[in-house]
Amino acid sequence: MEKKSAKANPAETVSLRAADTVRPATAGPAQVIRESSALSKLSFLVFGLGNLVNKQIIRGLLFLAIEVGYIAYMVSFGVAALGDFATLGLQEQAEVFNEAKGIFEYVPGDNSMLCMLYGVITIVLTGIVLAVAYMSMKSAYCTQKRKERGMPLPTFRDDLHSLLEENIHGMLMAFPMFGIIAFTVIPLIFMILIAFTNYDRNHQPPGNLFDWVGLSNFAQLFTSGSRLATTFWPVLGWTLIWAVAATASNFILGMLLALLINRKGTYGKGFWRFLFVLSIAVPQFVSLLSMRTIFNANGPVNIILRTIGVIGATESIPFFTNELTAKLTIIGINIWIGVPYTMLSTTGILQNIPTELYEAARIDGAKPPTIFRKITLPYMMFVMTPTLITSFTGNINNFNVIYLLTGGGPDSLDYYFAGKTDLLITWLYRLTITQKDYNIGSVIGIMTFIVLAITSLLTFHQTGAYKDEGAFQ
Repeated sequence: MEKKSAKANPAETVSLRAADTVRPATAGPAQVIRESSALSKLSFLVFGLGNLVNKQIIRGLLFLAIEVGYIAYMVSFGVAALGDFATLGLQEQAEVFNEAKGIFEYVPGDNSMLCMLYGVITIVLTGIVLAVAYMSMKSAYCTQKRKERGMPLPTFRDDLHSLLEENIHGMLMAFPMFGIIAFTVIPLIFMILIAFTNYDRNHQPPGNLFDWVGLSNFAQLFTSGSRLATTFWPVLGWTLIWAVAATASNFILGMLLALLINRKGTYGKGFWRFLFVLSIAVPQFVSLLSMRTIFNANGPVNIILRTIGVIGATESIPFFTNELTAKLTIIGINIWIGVPYTMLSTTGILQNIPTELYEAARIDGAKPPTIFRKITLPYMMFVMTPTLITSFTGNINNFNVIYLLTGGGPDSLDYYFAGKTDLLITWLYRLTITQKDYNIGSVIGIMTFIVLAITSLLTFHQTGAYKDEGAFQ
Protein backbone atom coordinates (compact mmCIF):
# COMPACT_ATOMS: atom_id res chain seq x y z
CA MET A 1 0.00 0.00 0.00
CA GLU A 2 1.34 3.41 -0.95
CA LYS A 3 2.09 5.58 2.03
CA LYS A 4 0.17 8.88 2.02
CA SER A 5 2.17 12.07 2.36
CA ALA A 6 1.77 13.94 5.61
CA LYS A 7 1.94 17.20 3.73
CA ALA A 8 -1.45 18.88 3.44
CA ASN A 9 -3.02 19.58 0.11
CA PRO A 10 -2.38 23.27 -0.76
CA ALA A 11 -5.94 23.72 -1.99
CA GLU A 12 -7.33 22.34 1.27
CA THR A 13 -4.99 24.57 3.27
CA VAL A 14 -6.18 27.68 1.40
CA SER A 15 -9.79 26.60 1.90
CA LEU A 16 -9.31 26.11 5.64
CA ARG A 17 -7.54 29.42 5.98
CA ALA A 18 -10.28 31.20 4.07
CA ALA A 19 -12.90 29.64 6.34
CA ASP A 20 -10.99 30.65 9.47
CA THR A 21 -10.52 34.16 8.12
CA VAL A 22 -14.24 34.63 7.51
CA ARG A 23 -15.40 33.73 11.00
CA PRO A 24 -13.72 36.60 12.92
CA ALA A 25 -14.60 39.12 10.22
CA THR A 26 -18.29 38.21 10.40
CA ALA A 27 -18.49 38.25 14.21
CA GLY A 28 -21.12 40.53 15.72
CA PRO A 29 -20.39 43.39 18.16
CA ALA A 30 -21.35 41.31 21.20
CA GLN A 31 -19.00 38.50 20.21
CA VAL A 32 -16.16 40.93 19.44
CA ILE A 33 -16.47 42.62 22.84
CA ARG A 34 -16.81 39.31 24.68
CA GLU A 35 -13.87 37.53 23.04
CA SER A 36 -11.46 40.45 22.57
CA SER A 37 -8.26 40.51 24.56
CA ALA A 38 -7.20 43.54 26.59
CA LEU A 39 -5.05 44.73 23.68
CA SER A 40 -7.97 44.45 21.24
CA LYS A 41 -10.29 46.32 23.58
CA LEU A 42 -7.67 49.01 24.11
CA SER A 43 -7.68 49.48 20.32
CA PHE A 44 -11.09 51.07 20.75
CA LEU A 45 -9.44 53.94 22.63
CA VAL A 46 -6.11 54.03 20.79
CA PHE A 47 -6.97 53.39 17.16
CA GLY A 48 -4.79 50.83 15.42
CA LEU A 49 -2.91 49.82 18.60
CA GLY A 50 -3.54 46.11 18.10
CA ASN A 51 -2.37 46.33 14.48
CA LEU A 52 0.76 48.28 15.37
CA VAL A 53 1.74 45.80 18.12
CA ASN A 54 1.30 42.94 15.64
CA LYS A 55 3.42 44.76 13.04
CA GLN A 56 0.56 45.64 10.71
CA ILE A 57 2.11 49.08 10.53
CA ILE A 58 0.30 50.75 7.64
CA ARG A 59 -3.15 49.60 8.72
CA GLY A 60 -2.47 50.69 12.29
CA LEU A 61 -1.13 54.08 11.19
CA LEU A 62 -4.24 54.71 9.06
CA PHE A 63 -6.48 54.04 12.06
CA LEU A 64 -4.28 56.20 14.27
CA ALA A 65 -4.27 59.05 11.73
CA ILE A 66 -8.07 59.15 11.83
CA GLU A 67 -8.05 59.45 15.61
CA VAL A 68 -5.36 62.13 15.59
CA GLY A 69 -7.26 64.10 12.96
CA TYR A 70 -10.48 63.86 14.99
CA ILE A 71 -8.75 65.00 18.18
CA ALA A 72 -7.19 67.95 16.31
CA TYR A 73 -10.62 68.87 14.90
CA MET A 74 -12.27 68.72 18.32
CA VAL A 75 -9.56 70.79 19.98
CA SER A 76 -9.51 73.47 17.30
CA PHE A 77 -13.20 73.65 16.43
CA GLY A 78 -15.40 70.75 17.58
CA VAL A 79 -15.65 71.51 21.31
CA ALA A 80 -16.58 75.13 20.60
CA ALA A 81 -19.11 73.96 17.98
CA LEU A 82 -20.81 71.69 20.52
CA GLY A 83 -20.93 74.56 23.01
CA ASP A 84 -22.53 76.85 20.44
CA PHE A 85 -24.91 74.03 19.49
CA ALA A 86 -26.17 73.91 23.08
CA THR A 87 -26.79 77.67 23.25
CA LEU A 88 -27.37 78.47 19.54
CA GLY A 89 -25.36 81.64 20.07
CA LEU A 90 -25.24 84.31 22.74
CA GLN A 91 -24.03 87.49 21.03
CA GLU A 92 -26.46 89.21 18.66
CA GLN A 93 -25.34 91.44 15.84
CA ALA A 94 -25.36 95.05 17.06
CA GLU A 95 -25.15 98.56 15.64
CA VAL A 96 -22.48 100.63 17.39
CA PHE A 97 -21.61 104.29 16.82
CA ASN A 98 -17.94 104.80 15.96
CA GLU A 99 -17.06 108.20 17.42
CA ALA A 100 -13.71 108.33 15.62
CA LYS A 101 -15.32 107.86 12.21
CA GLY A 102 -18.64 109.48 13.11
CA ILE A 103 -20.67 106.64 11.63
CA PHE A 104 -22.64 103.61 12.84
CA GLU A 105 -20.94 100.24 12.35
CA TYR A 106 -22.29 96.74 12.62
CA VAL A 107 -20.58 94.51 15.16
CA PRO A 108 -20.87 90.92 13.94
CA GLY A 109 -22.48 88.44 16.33
CA ASP A 110 -23.30 84.77 16.46
CA ASN A 111 -25.36 83.03 13.79
CA SER A 112 -27.79 80.51 15.31
CA MET A 113 -28.21 78.68 12.03
CA LEU A 114 -24.45 78.12 11.65
CA CYS A 115 -24.19 77.15 15.33
CA MET A 116 -26.76 74.42 14.76
CA LEU A 117 -25.23 73.28 11.47
CA TYR A 118 -21.69 73.03 12.84
CA GLY A 119 -22.99 71.23 15.90
CA VAL A 120 -24.84 68.68 13.77
CA ILE A 121 -21.73 68.13 11.63
CA THR A 122 -19.65 67.58 14.76
CA ILE A 123 -22.14 65.11 16.22
CA VAL A 124 -22.36 63.14 12.98
CA LEU A 125 -18.58 63.17 12.66
CA THR A 126 -18.31 61.88 16.23
CA GLY A 127 -20.67 59.04 15.34
CA ILE A 128 -18.52 58.14 12.34
CA VAL A 129 -15.37 58.17 14.49
CA LEU A 130 -17.04 55.87 17.02
CA ALA A 131 -17.79 53.49 14.14
CA VAL A 132 -14.11 53.68 13.13
CA ALA A 133 -13.17 52.96 16.77
CA TYR A 134 -15.22 49.77 16.62
CA MET A 135 -13.59 48.87 13.30
CA SER A 136 -10.18 49.34 14.95
CA MET A 137 -11.14 47.02 17.80
CA LYS A 138 -12.59 44.45 15.40
CA SER A 139 -9.46 44.58 13.23
CA ALA A 140 -7.35 43.87 16.32
CA TYR A 141 -9.78 41.09 17.27
CA CYS A 142 -9.43 39.45 13.84
CA THR A 143 -5.65 39.67 14.14
CA GLN A 144 -5.86 38.16 17.63
CA LYS A 145 -7.90 35.20 16.38
CA ARG A 146 -5.53 34.56 13.48
CA LYS A 147 -2.57 34.46 15.85
CA GLU A 148 -4.42 32.06 18.16
CA ARG A 149 -4.96 29.70 15.21
CA GLY A 150 -1.39 29.98 14.01
CA MET A 151 -2.38 31.65 10.75
CA PRO A 152 -0.23 34.20 8.91
CA LEU A 153 -1.30 37.81 9.37
CA PRO A 154 -2.39 39.71 6.25
CA THR A 155 -0.02 42.35 4.97
CA PHE A 156 -0.99 45.77 3.60
CA ARG A 157 -0.73 44.31 0.10
CA ASP A 158 -3.28 41.67 1.14
CA ASP A 159 -5.53 44.44 2.44
CA LEU A 160 -5.36 46.25 -0.88
CA HIS A 161 -6.02 43.01 -2.75
CA SER A 162 -9.09 42.33 -0.57
CA LEU A 163 -10.57 45.65 -1.70
CA LEU A 164 -10.77 44.19 -5.20
CA GLU A 165 -12.10 40.83 -4.05
CA GLU A 166 -14.16 40.02 -0.95
CA ASN A 167 -14.32 43.64 0.30
CA ILE A 168 -15.00 45.29 -3.04
CA HIS A 169 -18.49 46.23 -1.84
CA GLY A 170 -16.96 48.39 0.90
CA MET A 171 -14.73 50.22 -1.55
CA LEU A 172 -17.57 50.82 -4.02
CA MET A 173 -19.99 51.99 -1.33
CA ALA A 174 -17.56 54.37 0.39
CA PHE A 175 -18.15 57.37 -1.89
CA PRO A 176 -21.98 56.95 -2.11
CA MET A 177 -22.15 56.64 1.69
CA PHE A 178 -20.17 59.86 2.03
CA GLY A 179 -22.63 61.58 -0.30
CA ILE A 180 -25.63 60.25 1.63
CA ILE A 181 -24.22 61.45 4.94
CA ALA A 182 -23.17 64.86 3.61
CA PHE A 183 -26.23 65.67 1.47
CA THR A 184 -29.03 63.65 3.09
CA VAL A 185 -28.38 62.70 6.70
CA ILE A 186 -26.91 66.02 7.91
CA PRO A 187 -29.55 68.24 6.19
CA LEU A 188 -32.32 65.92 7.42
CA ILE A 189 -31.14 66.11 11.03
CA PHE A 190 -30.73 69.88 10.69
CA MET A 191 -34.27 70.36 9.37
CA ILE A 192 -35.76 68.11 12.09
CA LEU A 193 -33.99 70.06 14.83
CA ILE A 194 -35.47 73.33 13.57
CA ALA A 195 -38.86 72.04 14.79
CA PHE A 196 -37.54 72.32 18.35
CA THR A 197 -36.54 75.99 18.02
CA ASN A 198 -38.30 79.36 17.62
CA TYR A 199 -36.72 79.98 14.20
CA ASP A 200 -39.43 82.15 12.62
CA ARG A 201 -39.80 85.54 10.91
CA ASN A 202 -39.07 87.30 14.22
CA HIS A 203 -35.86 85.37 14.85
CA GLN A 204 -33.84 85.65 11.66
CA PRO A 205 -30.07 85.21 12.03
CA PRO A 206 -27.63 86.87 11.99
CA GLY A 207 -29.60 89.94 13.05
CA ASN A 208 -31.61 88.00 15.62
CA LEU A 209 -30.81 84.72 17.34
CA PHE A 210 -33.22 81.84 17.79
CA ASP A 211 -33.23 79.39 20.68
CA TRP A 212 -34.34 75.92 21.71
CA VAL A 213 -38.01 75.72 22.77
CA GLY A 214 -38.42 71.97 23.21
CA LEU A 215 -41.80 70.52 22.23
CA SER A 216 -43.75 73.79 22.41
CA ASN A 217 -44.19 73.93 18.62
CA PHE A 218 -45.70 70.45 18.62
CA ALA A 219 -47.89 71.32 21.61
CA GLN A 220 -49.58 74.04 19.56
CA LEU A 221 -50.90 71.41 17.14
CA PHE A 222 -52.70 69.62 19.96
CA THR A 223 -53.83 72.65 21.96
CA SER A 224 -57.55 73.08 21.51
CA GLY A 225 -58.46 76.51 20.20
CA SER A 226 -54.98 77.51 19.04
CA ARG A 227 -54.87 78.98 15.55
CA LEU A 228 -52.28 76.43 14.46
CA ALA A 229 -54.45 73.51 15.62
CA THR A 230 -57.56 74.93 13.91
CA THR A 231 -55.56 75.00 10.68
CA PHE A 232 -53.58 71.76 10.91
CA TRP A 233 -56.47 69.34 11.44
CA PRO A 234 -58.73 70.65 8.63
CA VAL A 235 -55.75 70.76 6.24
CA LEU A 236 -54.76 67.22 7.27
CA GLY A 237 -58.35 66.04 6.72
CA TRP A 238 -58.51 67.56 3.24
CA THR A 239 -55.07 66.17 2.43
CA LEU A 240 -56.22 62.61 3.23
CA ILE A 241 -59.53 63.09 1.37
CA TRP A 242 -57.67 64.43 -1.66
CA ALA A 243 -55.13 61.60 -1.62
CA VAL A 244 -57.80 58.89 -1.39
CA ALA A 245 -60.03 60.53 -4.03
CA ALA A 246 -57.19 61.19 -6.46
CA THR A 247 -55.71 57.70 -6.08
CA ALA A 248 -59.03 55.83 -6.25
CA SER A 249 -60.47 57.82 -9.16
CA ASN A 250 -57.35 57.45 -11.30
CA PHE A 251 -57.09 53.74 -10.59
CA ILE A 252 -60.74 52.88 -11.18
CA LEU A 253 -61.17 55.00 -14.32
CA GLY A 254 -57.76 54.01 -15.69
CA MET A 255 -58.54 50.34 -15.15
CA LEU A 256 -61.96 50.64 -16.83
CA LEU A 257 -60.39 52.48 -19.76
CA ALA A 258 -57.75 49.77 -20.13
CA LEU A 259 -60.41 47.05 -20.00
CA LEU A 260 -62.48 48.84 -22.63
CA ILE A 261 -59.55 49.26 -25.01
CA ASN A 262 -58.22 45.74 -24.39
CA ARG A 263 -61.51 43.92 -25.07
CA LYS A 264 -61.70 41.80 -28.20
CA GLY A 265 -64.44 43.85 -29.81
CA THR A 266 -62.47 47.13 -29.73
CA TYR A 267 -60.89 48.10 -33.05
CA GLY A 268 -57.83 50.29 -33.37
CA LYS A 269 -56.44 49.53 -29.94
CA GLY A 270 -53.12 51.18 -30.77
CA PHE A 271 -54.85 54.36 -31.93
CA TRP A 272 -56.91 54.69 -28.73
CA ARG A 273 -53.90 54.07 -26.53
CA PHE A 274 -51.93 56.65 -28.49
CA LEU A 275 -54.77 59.16 -28.19
CA PHE A 276 -54.92 58.94 -24.39
CA VAL A 277 -51.17 58.67 -23.88
CA LEU A 278 -50.69 61.81 -25.98
CA SER A 279 -51.63 63.91 -22.95
CA ILE A 280 -48.62 62.48 -21.10
CA ALA A 281 -46.30 63.95 -23.73
CA VAL A 282 -47.36 67.45 -22.65
CA PRO A 283 -45.46 68.59 -19.50
CA GLN A 284 -47.73 68.44 -16.48
CA PHE A 285 -47.26 72.06 -15.48
CA VAL A 286 -48.31 73.15 -18.99
CA SER A 287 -51.51 71.09 -18.74
CA LEU A 288 -52.27 72.49 -15.28
CA LEU A 289 -51.72 76.10 -16.29
CA SER A 290 -53.89 75.53 -19.39
CA MET A 291 -56.66 74.09 -17.23
CA ARG A 292 -56.39 77.05 -14.88
CA THR A 293 -56.95 79.39 -17.81
CA ILE A 294 -59.78 77.30 -19.26
CA PHE A 295 -61.74 77.21 -15.96
CA ASN A 296 -60.98 80.80 -14.96
CA ALA A 297 -63.81 83.22 -14.20
CA ASN A 298 -63.46 84.66 -17.72
CA GLY A 299 -62.11 81.49 -19.28
CA PRO A 300 -63.53 79.55 -22.24
CA VAL A 301 -65.79 77.33 -20.11
CA ASN A 302 -67.59 80.23 -18.42
CA ILE A 303 -67.80 82.15 -21.72
CA ILE A 304 -69.43 79.16 -23.44
CA LEU A 305 -71.87 78.70 -20.55
CA ARG A 306 -72.85 82.38 -20.80
CA THR A 307 -73.24 82.14 -24.56
CA ILE A 308 -75.62 79.18 -24.42
CA GLY A 309 -77.58 80.72 -21.55
CA VAL A 310 -76.71 78.25 -18.79
CA ILE A 311 -75.56 81.14 -16.58
CA GLY A 312 -76.24 84.86 -16.70
CA ALA A 313 -74.29 87.27 -18.88
CA THR A 314 -72.41 88.66 -15.88
CA GLU A 315 -72.20 85.45 -13.89
CA SER A 316 -69.46 82.86 -13.73
CA ILE A 317 -69.06 79.50 -12.03
CA PRO A 318 -66.44 79.85 -9.25
CA PHE A 319 -64.34 76.86 -10.23
CA PHE A 320 -61.39 78.02 -8.11
CA THR A 321 -62.86 80.63 -5.74
CA ASN A 322 -65.48 78.54 -3.95
CA GLU A 323 -64.22 75.88 -1.51
CA LEU A 324 -66.43 72.95 -2.60
CA THR A 325 -66.29 73.78 -6.31
CA ALA A 326 -62.53 74.24 -6.19
CA LYS A 327 -61.98 70.87 -4.53
CA LEU A 328 -64.21 69.06 -7.04
CA THR A 329 -62.53 70.86 -9.95
CA ILE A 330 -59.07 69.87 -8.71
CA ILE A 331 -60.06 66.22 -8.43
CA GLY A 332 -61.60 66.31 -11.90
CA ILE A 333 -58.54 67.88 -13.53
CA ASN A 334 -56.29 65.40 -11.75
CA ILE A 335 -58.31 62.59 -13.32
CA TRP A 336 -57.58 63.99 -16.77
CA ILE A 337 -53.87 64.12 -15.99
CA GLY A 338 -53.52 60.84 -14.10
CA VAL A 339 -55.78 58.35 -15.88
CA PRO A 340 -53.43 57.77 -18.87
CA TYR A 341 -50.64 56.64 -16.53
CA THR A 342 -52.94 54.13 -14.82
CA MET A 343 -54.25 52.95 -18.20
CA LEU A 344 -50.71 52.12 -19.33
CA SER A 345 -49.91 50.21 -16.14
CA THR A 346 -53.13 48.21 -16.11
CA THR A 347 -52.84 47.47 -19.83
CA GLY A 348 -49.53 45.76 -19.22
CA ILE A 349 -51.04 43.72 -16.38
CA LEU A 350 -54.10 42.72 -18.44
CA GLN A 351 -51.90 41.49 -21.28
CA ASN A 352 -49.95 39.28 -18.87
CA ILE A 353 -52.90 37.51 -17.24
CA PRO A 354 -52.78 33.90 -18.50
CA THR A 355 -55.48 33.33 -21.10
CA GLU A 356 -55.92 29.77 -19.76
CA LEU A 357 -57.60 31.22 -16.69
CA TYR A 358 -60.24 32.96 -18.80
CA GLU A 359 -60.79 29.91 -20.99
CA ALA A 360 -61.23 27.64 -17.98
CA ALA A 361 -63.69 30.09 -16.42
CA ARG A 362 -65.77 30.27 -19.60
CA ILE A 363 -65.84 26.47 -19.89
CA ASP A 364 -67.16 26.35 -16.31
CA GLY A 365 -69.94 28.75 -17.33
CA ALA A 366 -68.68 31.89 -15.61
CA LYS A 367 -70.20 35.15 -16.84
CA PRO A 368 -68.10 38.31 -17.57
CA PRO A 369 -68.90 39.97 -14.21
CA THR A 370 -67.84 36.80 -12.38
CA ILE A 371 -64.66 36.50 -14.45
CA PHE A 372 -63.78 40.12 -13.68
CA ARG A 373 -64.48 39.71 -9.97
CA LYS A 374 -62.71 36.36 -9.57
CA ILE A 375 -59.77 36.64 -11.99
CA THR A 376 -59.08 40.10 -13.40
CA LEU A 377 -59.62 42.24 -10.33
CA PRO A 378 -57.69 40.03 -7.84
CA TYR A 379 -54.77 39.76 -10.26
CA MET A 380 -54.68 43.49 -10.87
CA MET A 381 -55.01 44.35 -7.18
CA PHE A 382 -52.20 41.96 -6.27
CA VAL A 383 -49.83 43.58 -8.76
CA MET A 384 -51.03 47.17 -8.40
CA THR A 385 -51.37 47.50 -4.62
CA PRO A 386 -47.74 48.60 -4.05
CA THR A 387 -48.18 51.08 -6.90
CA LEU A 388 -51.41 52.36 -5.35
CA ILE A 389 -49.64 52.92 -2.03
CA THR A 390 -46.89 54.81 -3.86
CA SER A 391 -49.51 56.83 -5.72
CA PHE A 392 -51.29 57.62 -2.45
CA THR A 393 -48.01 58.84 -0.97
CA GLY A 394 -47.31 60.92 -4.06
CA ASN A 395 -50.77 62.52 -3.94
CA ILE A 396 -50.31 63.56 -0.32
CA ASN A 397 -47.21 65.42 -1.51
CA ASN A 398 -48.73 66.50 -4.83
CA PHE A 399 -47.54 70.08 -4.80
CA ASN A 400 -47.95 70.86 -8.50
CA VAL A 401 -51.69 70.24 -8.91
CA ILE A 402 -52.73 72.38 -5.94
CA TYR A 403 -50.20 75.17 -6.33
CA LEU A 404 -50.63 75.66 -10.08
CA LEU A 405 -54.44 75.44 -10.09
CA THR A 406 -55.59 77.28 -6.95
CA GLY A 407 -52.44 78.29 -5.11
CA GLY A 408 -54.11 76.78 -2.04
CA GLY A 409 -57.05 79.22 -2.24
CA PRO A 410 -59.63 80.34 -1.51
CA ASP A 411 -57.87 81.90 1.47
CA SER A 412 -59.44 81.91 4.92
CA LEU A 413 -58.94 84.26 7.86
CA ASP A 414 -59.71 81.34 10.17
CA TYR A 415 -56.57 79.51 9.05
CA TYR A 416 -52.96 80.24 9.92
CA PHE A 417 -51.59 81.33 6.53
CA ALA A 418 -53.41 78.54 4.68
CA GLY A 419 -56.20 78.27 2.13
CA LYS A 420 -59.17 75.93 1.89
CA THR A 421 -57.52 73.72 -0.76
CA ASP A 422 -54.03 73.74 0.73
CA LEU A 423 -52.42 70.36 1.34
CA LEU A 424 -49.87 69.90 4.09
CA ILE A 425 -47.09 70.25 1.51
CA THR A 426 -48.41 73.51 0.03
CA TRP A 427 -49.11 74.90 3.50
CA LEU A 428 -45.53 74.04 4.43
CA TYR A 429 -44.40 75.98 1.36
CA ARG A 430 -46.35 79.03 2.47
CA LEU A 431 -45.01 78.83 6.01
CA THR A 432 -41.38 78.61 4.94
CA ILE A 433 -41.04 80.55 1.68
CA THR A 434 -43.66 83.24 2.26
CA GLN A 435 -43.98 83.63 6.03
CA LYS A 436 -40.47 82.52 7.10
CA ASP A 437 -41.92 80.38 9.93
CA TYR A 438 -39.32 77.67 9.52
CA ASN A 439 -40.00 76.07 12.90
CA ILE A 440 -43.68 75.49 12.16
CA GLY A 441 -42.80 74.32 8.66
CA SER A 442 -40.43 71.75 10.12
CA VAL A 443 -43.17 70.55 12.48
CA ILE A 444 -45.58 70.15 9.56
CA GLY A 445 -42.91 68.25 7.61
CA ILE A 446 -42.37 65.84 10.51
CA MET A 447 -46.11 65.29 10.96
CA THR A 448 -46.50 64.67 7.22
CA PHE A 449 -43.76 62.04 7.39
CA ILE A 450 -45.43 60.36 10.37
CA VAL A 451 -48.80 60.22 8.60
CA LEU A 452 -47.22 58.84 5.43
CA ALA A 453 -45.06 56.28 7.22
CA ILE A 454 -47.87 54.89 9.37
CA THR A 455 -50.43 54.81 6.56
CA SER A 456 -48.12 53.31 3.95
CA LEU A 457 -46.51 50.67 6.16
CA LEU A 458 -49.75 49.49 7.78
CA THR A 459 -51.50 49.31 4.41
CA PHE A 460 -48.67 47.47 2.68
CA HIS A 461 -48.37 44.89 5.48
CA GLN A 462 -52.03 43.99 4.95
CA THR A 463 -51.74 43.41 1.22
CA GLY A 464 -51.41 40.10 -0.57
CA ALA A 465 -48.30 41.38 -2.33
CA TYR A 466 -46.57 41.40 1.07
CA LYS A 467 -48.14 38.32 2.68
CA ASP A 468 -47.96 35.98 -0.33
CA GLU A 469 -45.64 37.42 -2.94
CA GLY A 470 -45.49 34.18 -4.92
CA ALA A 471 -49.24 33.70 -5.29
CA PHE A 472 -49.43 34.78 -8.97
CA GLN A 473 -46.05 33.57 -10.14
